[in-house]
Amino acid sequence: MTSKVYAGERTLRGSLVTVDGAPLPDASAVRRFTRIGFEWGFVGPEPRQLALALLLDHLGDPEAALRLCESFMRIVVAELDNAWRLTSEEIEAGLRECAAR
Repeated sequence: MTSKVYAGERTLRGSLVTVDGAPLPDASAVRRFTRIGFEWGFVGPEPRQLALALLLDHLGDPEAALRLCESFMRIVVAELDNAWRLTSEEIEAGLRECAAR
């Protein structure tokens, strides 16, 4: 698996999330939890959308991403700072923590 870097920051125009420098697709084709966009640092529909998008890009499996997004949101996405960076390895570590709980 090729390692990727995911990053998020809040700007004057809203939240920006990228994967290897390109905008991260919102995964709304799999499920739309919100029309507002991505958010993080709390539990809710916008962080859930981010969790789904991160997992869909990382795993490449829509069913697995949907199944895991709730726990990943609560354990990883809800804990992210205003500006953050996650590698593929850190996403895997977060998934292991989800499985352990």
